[in-house]
Order: sequence, then C-alpha cells, then structure tokens
Amino acid sequence: MENANFDTDLTDEQWQAIEPYLPAAKSTGRPRTPLRRVFNAILYVVTTGCQWRLLPKTFPPFKTVFHIFQDWKRRHIWSALNDRLRALVREAEDRRSRPTVAILDSQTVRSSAHGGPVGYDAGKKTKGRKRFLLVDTLGMVLGAIVQPANQPERAGAMALLEPLLPWFPWLRKIWVDGGYTGEDFRRWVGRCRPNVDVEVVKRSEKTTGFHLLKRRWIVERTFAWLMQHRRLVRDHERTESSATAWIYIAMIRVMLRRIA
Repeated sequence: MENANFDTDLTDEQWQAIEPYLPAAKSTGRPRTPLRRVFNAILYVVTTGCQWRLLPKTFPPFKTVFHIFQDWKRRHIWSALNDRLRALVREAEDRRSRPTVAILDSQTVRSSAHGGPVGYDAGKKTKGRKRFLLVDTLGMVLGAIVQPANQPERAGAMALLEPLLPWFPWLRKIWVDGGYTGEDFRRWVGRCRPNVDVEVVKRSEKTTGFHLLKRRWIVERTFAWLMQHRRLVRDHERTESSATAWIYIAMIRVMLRRIA
C-alpha cells in the first residue's frame, strides 16, 4: 500500500537531499523496506508524538520502523545525518562548513512514567531529564546529550564536550550562561582544547523582565524548534540514547525544510 500524503512526509527535493547519506541496502537477504517510507514514519512520530504502535497503517509495520530507528541509533547514523545536513545548511548560508564559534546551554523537560533514569531539577522544580546542546551561530546542533535533570550544569557540559571537542579542532569560542561560571570549568575546557575560549554571557542584575542576551537567544531558539515536535515536549524515552536520537531527528527535519 502506498503511503498517504501526510504533512510530515518528505518532499521529492528533501528526499534527494538526504538519500545519498543513508546506509546502502545489503546485497543479500530479504528486500529492504523502502527507506523513504520508513523515514516518513519516523518524521511522523517525532512531529505528532504518537506511540509506535499507533503509527497509521499506511506506513510500514511499526516493528520494522522501530527496528531501523534503534539500529541507526546504535550505529550513530542519526548524529551523522545531522552533521551532513548541518554542513549543507551552513554552505547554503554562505558560511564555512566548520564553525569556529558555538553556544552551550541546557533545557529541563518533564518525563513520563517510562521507567528510565530521571532526576529532580530543584531550580526548575521539574522531575525529568536535562538536554545539553552545543549549537553553531545558526542554531544548528553540533552535539547533544540527555541526562537526569539533577545533573549539575558544568558536569553535564563536560559529559557533552569531552567526546565532542576532538571532532571540532577548528572551534575557538564557546558562549555559555551563568550556570557555567567558574575557573574549574574554564580550565577543564582548556585542558581538552587549549585554543578554545569560554565566554560567560551573564544577565545584568539590574535587568527586570525579558531581555535579549547576546548570542544566548540562538540556543534558546533551537530549544523552541525542538519543542515544536510533540515527541520532545515531554521525555518519553526509557533510555537517554533514544532521547538524544530524537533531538537529532527533529533537527534533521528542521534542516531539510531549510535546504529543500
């Protein structure tokens, strides 16, 4: 049965943009389910927030879609697709594909009763998980990690940056908020990447109400993009790796809509 035309489906131009970066089919075994239909099903889930079992019957069987989601998560294909498309977006904006400046921040979201590890963020009075993002100056995600909400800001940032910084040798500056203040964090970043400067963008104590902070609005806008995807409004995932994969999938959808 052919797939219905949902608003979340890839256009022909979007499919042509992403198809070259998808895993090739195996030369042996059963014929593979058409990846475009699988991709459309996953975009439907991230956008509508529906359960796997409630996927419309016009998509491939939900077990097939879920298996590919999990397989690509284990093989880090979602993050790799995010990296490929980010480079295309930057080139379309006449930017170097390799950014030299980044912004770091976190977002706490409530968790559903999924049985996975969660924590309580006393500052936000929220039980759930905390998303740590590193984004470029266009708001495209360079890296993401999800941890229990009681994770301190600097500890979460270190968990994100430690495996990430070696992949970005061209990075020169990271803007952060007041939660990352402290010489210990700055020195730690310096040990990981000596040529990276950490600049804290603080809110003035005299400022009341809403105030647009230098560069900080960029990562806040990225969080807003994520929250337009119902799967990410709450944390529904049993594992932190699945929660992180959905961040990359949401950003893949955002970037595809920008370039095609």
